[in-house]
Amino acid sequence: MKAKLISSGLVYSTDAGRMCPVCRKAVAACQCSAAKPRTAMDAIVRVSRETKGRAGKGVTLVKGLALDDAALNALGKQLKTACGSGGTVKDGVIEVQGDHCERVIALLQAQGHKVKRAGG
Repeated sequence: MKAKLISSGLVYSTDAGRMCPVCRKAVAACQCSAAKPRTAMDAIVRVSRETKGRAGKGVTLVKGLALDDAALNALGKQLKTACGSGGTVKDGVIEVQGDHCERVIALLQAQGHKVKRAGG
């Protein structure tokens, strides 16, 4: 049975956070097929710099980490603190404000991750 996508409805709640568009439950409590587990395809963490959609302001992106949400948020906080800047964790991607690729790569390699620089 395919999950039917509901085009309108609640997508975020201040009580529960992000909501699943199919079952309309909190994403953390979602049991439907729309909830896709994050997996690392090749166990390589990719670090890149991006400015697209940010009015020319650059951010450092960290993708490919096979961690659960709590561990990902903790690592994001650690990277932001080490770089001395803000950022966020969205959909399994850590965003650190500014161009901190080299520093992030060094920190991740020190923790034992296999890291590659993606992009230019």
